[in-house]
Amino acid sequence: MTRRSCAIYATGILCAHLLIVGIALVVAQVFQTMIYNRLKKELTLTEASRVFESWKNPPPPVYMEYYFFNVTNPEVFLAGGKAAVTQIGPYTYREYRPRENVTFLENGTKVYALNPKTFVFVPEKSRGNPEVDILRTVNIPAVAVMNELNSYSFLLRTFVSMWMNSIGVEIFMTRTVHEVLWGFKDPLLSKIHAMKPEVDEMFGLMWKKNGTDEGEFVFLTGERDYMEYGRIDTWNGLTEMSWWSSNQSNMINGTDGSVFHPLLSRKELLYIFAADLCRSIHLGYVEDVEVKGIPAYRFAPPRDVLQSPKENPTNAGFCVPAGDCLGTGVLKVSVCREGAPIVVSFPHFYQADAMYINAVEGLSPNKEEHETYLDLNPTTGVPIRACKRAQLNIILNRVPGFPKTKHLNVTIFPIMFVNETATIDDDSATQMRTLLLIVTLVSNFPLLIVGMGVILLVVFVLLVCRSRQKKNEVKRIDFTEAFHSFTTAKDETAYTQVSDKPEVEPSENNHTNQPMRNGSYIAMSPVEAQKC
Repeated sequence: MTRRSCAIYATGILCAHLLIVGIALVVAQVFQTMIYNRLKKELTLTEASRVFESWKNPPPPVYMEYYFFNVTNPEVFLAGGKAAVTQIGPYTYREYRPRENVTFLENGTKVYALNPKTFVFVPEKSRGNPEVDILRTVNIPAVAVMNELNSYSFLLRTFVSMWMNSIGVEIFMTRTVHEVLWGFKDPLLSKIHAMKPEVDEMFGLMWKKNGTDEGEFVFLTGERDYMEYGRIDTWNGLTEMSWWSSNQSNMINGTDGSVFHPLLSRKELLYIFAADLCRSIHLGYVEDVEVKGIPAYRFAPPRDVLQSPKENPTNAGFCVPAGDCLGTGVLKVSVCREGAPIVVSFPHFYQADAMYINAVEGLSPNKEEHETYLDLNPTTGVPIRACKRAQLNIILNRVPGFPKTKHLNVTIFPIMFVNETATIDDDSATQMRTLLLIVTLVSNFPLLIVGMGVILLVVFVLLVCRSRQKKNEVKRIDFTEAFHSFTTAKDETAYTQVSDKPEVEPSENNHTNQPMRNGSYIAMSPVEAQKC
């Protein structure tokens, strides 16, 4: 067997083995299963120290952008007209949110943690100075007092109204942005504090929230099931809430939004418990995106999250008392926040009924600036980019006994909205890309084997065709040489006749010298030239 034949046979055998092994590995998904099992094992808070440290001290910087609605025509609104507002901001703060008092429970299947948040002003990312900029907005303490007295007698409300007028309390107030956000000593609350010490005399939208936490959380580590990774087990010792009017609405579902289980699917719904909303919400897949070279799935709350019970009956449980429901796009959270009738929505009433948008001039909702979304890497479940947007509103309506409200049209009045943003930092993005590259190469290794087998198959076919071509060329050359030899011999050689007569003896009369012939055989001799 020649070297060429050995090479052809070896190529064919190797090609067959690669194709068989590669196809078998692809069908069985051996490497994919191995990688996924490894991910499931490592992406738990107890098994991977790097993941745990990242969960304990989130590396991406988180920024809180506060936007306020400045009221430009309070007199018109109080007289029964439509309020007009202008948006000011953002006033941006860096948010630090390390987890503290971390304690593992029940053999590492659960972890207890507090999540205090600290805010530091970032002037270079802000538009304006919160300690200088003046804001005219709704006097929330005054509205809270009126709302609290709404169930009392008309005579008491009238007396309190006269008392509030005497100390100069109005429905709208003018303060600096810093005071409205971080707190100031309110004159009305100070008077009430003197009579009822349990009432705080300070007011601010973020009063007592700088350096404090949202409660005690117990998370599942994913030790028993990777699908439970980061899911909230209890909040403040509760497995469910009691504010809402249905068991489904009171459920504490999902994570706190900072982590999710690995191997995400486009078809699943992701649940987040938002303590500031006093409820859980779900997010659905929107589209594939890419952030700093990292593939991600974008998830966002669909419209049915804040849909009216008329359109989505499952939201009827968020009507408190039962049957007292608002329209689409707003949620009353005063059940878990004592005092003013607070309502939350998306910024500029995005995804809300048009009646809320048209009730106030100066609102222009749009998806790019006002949608809440999370961009998650589907392999690891790690948030790559996040934008959490929520708006704080207050219900203004007529309260009998308070003459200043007698011309008001019932309005869900916008106060401010916040845009909480976070994007993976460059170092973490580099590590993530490296990890995903390794996962991709290992999980696609069977396809590489199949690809090599296909390449060798092509080489094998080419070698076989080339070998047959050379054999045909050799045969043609042999035939040509044989034919050439044959024709050359025919031209140079002749055959003599066979004679039965005996040779004639030479005589004197025979003048021609004839060669001796033997009649018993055929002799080959050169052909003599004939004489004329």
